[in-house]
Amino acid sequence: MTVPSTPLTAGGAAAALPGRRHRVVVLARQHLLSIELGIVHQLFGQARAGGSVTGEPLYEVLTCVPEPGDIPTDGDFTIAVRRGPEALAEADTALVLSSPEDYVQDRPTLTAPLARALSHLRPGTRVASICTGAFVLASAGLLDGRTATTHWRHSDTFARLFPRVTLDRDVLYTDGGDVLTSAGCAAGLDLCLHMIRRDHGMAVANDVARRTVVPPHREGGQTQYIREPVPQPASPGTATARDWALRRLGEPLTLAMLAEREAMSVRNFTRRFRVEVGMSPITWLTRQRVHFARELLEETELSVDRVAERTGLGSAANLRQHFHAALGVSPSAYRATFRGRP
Repeated sequence: MTVPSTPLTAGGAAAALPGRRHRVVVLARQHLLSIELGIVHQLFGQARAGGSVTGEPLYEVLTCVPEPGDIPTDGDFTIAVRRGPEALAEADTALVLSSPEDYVQDRPTLTAPLARALSHLRPGTRVASICTGAFVLASAGLLDGRTATTHWRHSDTFARLFPRVTLDRDVLYTDGGDVLTSAGCAAGLDLCLHMIRRDHGMAVANDVARRTVVPPHREGGQTQYIREPVPQPASPGTATARDWALRRLGEPLTLAMLAEREAMSVRNFTRRFRVEVGMSPITWLTRQRVHFARELLEETELSVDRVAERTGLGSAANLRQHFHAALGVSPSAYRATFRGRP
């Protein structure tokens, strides 16, 4: 079964039906992870116009199930869900949560209840998944020819069942415009914040992140979570140096300067940094500067040259190079997307 879907303009959101807010409909199933349902309601529910707690709510979030009733969870409680799958017919964004049935059944086809549920989706609906919810999207044919991700523990099963999907095992989420996927349940935070940021800009997403007390953007991918946790280091880590650097992104910063903040040798600092962050200090620093550049491009009228100077990237040419490598667009194109003008 392939669910009809009309691609969206890159960077845009599915248009809400006239007269109401953008409606996010969550499709939950048996033995759901309660944290996933909470993540969607918490993040989209806190998004306000202007990135202010006093602004108008930007989303309406509803929950539905293939068959209404009491749904078992991963805890010692059930959740009563009275909305059936027909709620998906009015979704602007449909978000599929994970369930053990995704990987236990070990088959590339939809169950009859899921097929009936997804048949309610109207063309143009943005569809997303958290964790193994990607199995549902792949079974529906929505991920054929696309790149997707899912929880690393089930990636081998996913790759075997869905050879027409390009599986990225490392990233926290993928964005195919009208179809998005995320990794483990906590990556649902990253996915929801990304969609809010894509729909309404960085200021709104950052406000949601601050009030939820989560980072607005996590660096690195799943790889840093796959291995066994490393023992707590006997000596201090690199958090002090990172915090120090974040307050000085516009200044010339060297690896030696960062190592000095932790009273470590450059070699030891670099090794410890990779363990804690999952990348080299210089790669991390460049990513933070690009992230800072995104904020300036969205929120100020500074020229590209001044943005490059303020972020420590030096020249406009250097900014363009790193910006395109990270985001696939130029600084001017990014500003035009989020501010409506270059």
